[in-house]
Amino acid sequence: MSATGSVEELGARSARARALALLRVRSRAVALAVLPAAAAVVLQVAGAQGHIGGAAWDAVRWTVTGCAVVVLLLTAAVAVAVARARPAVSPTVPLTEEAAPDLYRLVRELADRLDVPAPSAIALTPDCDSWLEDRTHPAARPKATGLRRKRREADAPVLVIGSPFLWWMRVPELRAVLAPVVAGTGPSAHPDIAAARRFVRGLDAAVADATVPGQGVVRRIPALFVGRIAGLLLRGCRSHAAEMERCVAAAASVRAQDVDYGLRIVAQEQVGLAYAGWDRLLTRVALPAWRMGRWPSRLDAGVVSALAELSRRDRLAEGFTSRLGERPACDLIEEPGAADEAASLLAARLFHGGPAENGPGWSPVDWQQYPHEVVDRKWRTEAARLHRVLDALGVAASVSVGAPGAPAADGSAGHTLARVIDHLALPGQNAEELAVGLGAAVARDEAADARPGSQGGPSDPSGAKDGSAAADPLELWGPVPLPLFPLQPPRTGTELLADHVVAMVCCAAVDTAGAAPGLDWLDGPALLVDGSRRSDVGGPVLSLVEDGDAEPLRSWLSAVGVRADRPVRLA
Repeated sequence: MSATGSVEELGARSARARALALLRVRSRAVALAVLPAAAAVVLQVAGAQGHIGGAAWDAVRWTVTGCAVVVLLLTAAVAVAVARARPAVSPTVPLTEEAAPDLYRLVRELADRLDVPAPSAIALTPDCDSWLEDRTHPAARPKATGLRRKRREADAPVLVIGSPFLWWMRVPELRAVLAPVVAGTGPSAHPDIAAARRFVRGLDAAVADATVPGQGVVRRIPALFVGRIAGLLLRGCRSHAAEMERCVAAAASVRAQDVDYGLRIVAQEQVGLAYAGWDRLLTRVALPAWRMGRWPSRLDAGVVSALAELSRRDRLAEGFTSRLGERPACDLIEEPGAADEAASLLAARLFHGGPAENGPGWSPVDWQQYPHEVVDRKWRTEAARLHRVLDALGVAASVSVGAPGAPAADGSAGHTLARVIDHLALPGQNAEELAVGLGAAVARDEAADARPGSQGGPSDPSGAKDGSAAADPLELWGPVPLPLFPLQPPRTGTELLADHVVAMVCCAAVDTAGAAPGLDWLDGPALLVDGSRRSDVGGPVLSLVEDGDAEPLRSWLSAVGVRADRPVRLA
């Protein structure tokens, strides 16, 4: 046996040993539960045969029997609760074989090459990661898959692939990245490891069910009891479970070592690059749109543009753009646009919240429409909010004319950049007062725009022919409030004020200096002056907001040709 085979076998043995240790925890719990019943049987048999007798022994015998019955009933209740608990399933977009035959063929060929069982299905996740997910727990099985599989195939884990990988990576790179992941189906097929995983996932689900809010007293007390017992068992097997998964991953990595090893090094570089571009695309580009009730419908296609731009700017990434001439992995999907749209909607729900379907105030936006329908609207909405707060504070149309605090004769005429600059340049706590007012206004607007999530699912790219809609991928998460994974913490008052002043500056530049809204793939909304991006407005605005110094901003406005005294069009 080769050295690689020896290391792999050692990892597999260690994983099986940890799985047996996990199952022994379950066996000890069962043995402890039946111990009173065994004692009761012994006492009852001894009493029936006349070996013990008298009032004292009768009392002991029936007391132990009663305790045994209670313990058995509680044990049965806990076992049923654990069995019926629904383990948390990662929110994903299903992808059936009819929708991606070439991708399924690639995965099966990879599994045959690794001599492991093929995954039972493939799903997409709006994140830069890939893994195997066991969905064989009875409560976690989908109600209807639309496919007929053998039991052996149905018990195999689901392969979850990060959707950005499909659009950025080339086909050979994706195969190299998926090799160690697919290799993990080998240990997963071992009955001891599969049973140990189901045991741990059932306990974890029972603990989660015990903490679900909104339960009545009748259900709350039993749930807490079950959750406490499951928590004790979970703590007893946590170290074994972690070590088992580590050994499984090590064995899978060793098994896949000979598959596209040289290419995997290059592919791992693409993984890091994709993660960096995806993170910036979500936080800088998608988040401003989500906050306005619009969700970019081609996030995965956008990550290609973002990474191509990153490659252009970063000398360390030179040569990566030449890869774009090769076949992308998304060509393995029959309708990549539908899959991208479904993954983009799921990303919007996971990272920001929102309903599962389109509706008033929640609609998709194409990249071509993004500058005018998102960027321009964002600037004018924030500029309008800024002036509403100034109106509420009684700030005059122009501080330089009229007494401070005097109301403007025309609200429309007072919507000028000069009004904002003059107010913030005055000595005092004007910036802090304005920031507090903006924070309250933003909270009110977000509360007014809050919408409960729809129970319907996103558009179904799965290719199912039975006409049934896909189940909501967030259904198993229950009443957990969205977003599940917020991208950014709440903005501070200074950040809010700076964003709103920048928006007002951009509106003035568009209306008085011939500038235009644009999209930067790495930095999000951008101001275009004479076709070139101007990203240097942030520094002068911060000087005004933090220090009350208006000269840097006035110099910038003069250089660009912006008229601060002219009214701007607001949303």
